[in-house]
Amino acid sequence: MNNNTTSTNRRDTLISKDGTIINYYITGSGPGLILIHGVLSMPGNYSELASLLGENFTVYSIERRGRGLSGPQGDNYSLLKECEDVEALQKQTQASYLFGHSYGGLIALEAGRNNKTFKKIAVYEPAVIVDAAIDMSWAPAYQKYMAKKKYLDAFAVFSIATGPGNAQKTPLWLMKIMLPFFVKKTERMQMYNMLPANLIEHQEVADKNNTYQNYKEVSAMVLLMSGGKSGLGWVDKAIKTLAQVLPASKLMKFTKLDHFGPDKTGPAEIARELKDYFK
Repeated sequence: MNNNTTSTNRRDTLISKDGTIINYYITGSGPGLILIHGVLSMPGNYSELASLLGENFTVYSIERRGRGLSGPQGDNYSLLKECEDVEALQKQTQASYLFGHSYGGLIALEAGRNNKTFKKIAVYEPAVIVDAAIDMSWAPAYQKYMAKKKYLDAFAVFSIATGPGNAQKTPLWLMKIMLPFFVKKTERMQMYNMLPANLIEHQEVADKNNTYQNYKEVSAMVLLMSGGKSGLGWVDKAIKTLAQVLPASKLMKFTKLDHFGPDKTGPAEIARELKDYFK
């Protein structure tokens, strides 16, 4: 594929198994490390993390299908498609390390099943569901607001239902006032564009409820990372269950970080530990 290079950014593309074009960004030099972002986000949200990791590794930040310069999710979207994209990127780059955040962490674990090419995997609060711990009751209201193009309402409904305990107690009218203060307009507009993909991806998460035994098939060492201030009940369940199921794993908790440690609240701290782990 054609490689576009500037002084600050490099990118390339690949063609996945189903013919979808997948864009990815390249940062730094050294052993290859694939970075998989979460829902309602893009590689640019992880630019600080990628830049820091790029001091020691060649970081390949995949732009997941359905956003940016990559092709659409497609009518037959599934986690399997995401895994095919990651596999295609690994084959093109020969990367042997893999990091995923939230939904990206779920993709990383799925991609690591029966895959001997990854020497080490790290995940931060992967969206692994144990006993239906992630609530999907918000979906009907979310879809209703989306149909009416009331994107702030849809975003607010989602933020209340999937946020920490204090967010879940917030009335819709108040959340709609608060979000513009906490999320900059440019980032909010980016998120609005990804709201349809967000619902589809969360449905994939829900469909994987209690399938954690599958991760016995992951042969690589897995670093299970989490934040002490996430306030998300499903996270501890997921981490504890994975620690019991994975053949080889180690735990690391960042006491001062929340769910957005890798992209917002602690990329430097996350990068420092990932450098040490992957070296």
